[in-house]
This record gives sequence, structure tokens and C-alpha cells, in this order.
Amino acid sequence: MNADAYHRHFMTKVAPHLKDIPGHRGASLLRCEAGDRVEFLAVTFWESIEAIRKFAGQNPDVAIVEPEARAVLAEFDDFARHYEVAYNSTSDAE
Repeated sequence: MNADAYHRHFMTKVAPHLKDIPGHRGASLLRCEAGDRVEFLAVTFWESIEAIRKFAGQNPDVAIVEPEARAVLAEFDDFARHYEVAYNSTSDAE
């Protein structure tokens, strides 16, 4: 199943790589069964836009989708959106 292949790719290739980037603060891979398809949403946390650029390059609004992921995904967004955390129940910081 392609969903399992993408999940495995994220866990074995993407997540370990992200941990090595200074300023990376965590990641979540969300999964939603949508009829006969599976949708994923990768959410990553960073200390700054500069840290994101270390991963994504000078244009952090362009999504990084590796060839291995492209091979198993039916479709994907070619853009990334960036948000500031307004509230996080798992953090003591406000």
C-alpha cells in the first residue's frame, strides 16, 4: 500500500534527517482515511524562519517532496505554509 510506503519513508528518512538540523523542534505526521485514499499532513516545528531555510533553502514556501515520496504519493502540495504557534498545550511556555 502506498500510504504505508510513505509513512515508512517519513519515519525512516525524513524524521531522522530533521532531527539533525539546528533549530528543528519536532514533527508530527497526521493521517486521515478519506474514502479509498489516505491523506497525510506533515507538521514540523522550528525555532525560526532561518532554521526552516537550513532545511528548505532560500524559498521556504516551496514544499520539499523527495523523489521517494513522489513515487508513492498520488498527489501532493508544491507549497508550504508557515504559522507561528499561538498556543500549545504540551509546552509550559506561553
